[in-house]
Amino acid sequence: MLPAQADRATGSEAPAPASTENPVVVELYTSQGCSSCPPADELLSRLAAKDGVIALALHVDYWDYIGWADKFARPAHTKRQKAYAHANGSRTIYTPQMVINGTEQVVGARPMEVVDLLEHHAAQANSVRLQARRVGDMIELKAPSPSPALGELVVQLVRYLPSATVTIKKGENAGKTLDYANIVTSWDVVGKWDGQSVLDVSLPAPGSDPAVVIVQRPGPGPIVGAARVP
Repeated sequence: MLPAQADRATGSEAPAPASTENPVVVELYTSQGCSSCPPADELLSRLAAKDGVIALALHVDYWDYIGWADKFARPAHTKRQKAYAHANGSRTIYTPQMVINGTEQVVGARPMEVVDLLEHHAAQANSVRLQARRVGDMIELKAPSPSPALGELVVQLVRYLPSATVTIKKGENAGKTLDYANIVTSWDVVGKWDGQSVLDVSLPAPGSDPAVVIVQRPGPGPIVGAARVP
């Protein structure tokens, strides 16, 4: 369980400005080996440039067998997508799939449906107002005591690569050169929060890759708060 308070990071570097967003989190489950995915990848790139949206690409590994191994794919991403399917009472997973704020699941190549869901969630305030800022190799994370109390929540730290271009040489997308945005490189559960006390912790985040902190109900369930840190 994360403590309500923790020691501050120290160092000579000036802290980066705190993020106090109320964003909508979009997870795209995609693969370089899936011929249906490039339009969804392009849509995610556009969403990544929008204010009020945290767009994250989670490349899965279950398309690798058809001739092209996605170098960004991770078994943990497939596991997370399966967990969403299980929580939703489904036995199947697919690409491209977008999950909006941990609750809505939609085909990632349907921009009108995605935009409608984004507008719906943007109109609803997050239950947890996170404030996050970088201090050296640490992220200082704060949140006020929720009212009403939310119960146990999962605190996650996500790191991502902002962009990459890949030439696909085999598989369904052979011969294409594709651009990708906000490619998740790690998604770690850093602790549990009781969802009723003040949250005030410091999280290790070495390296230059940008980060996102996501607070979510177990399950995985609804995302109740998120903040990005450059």
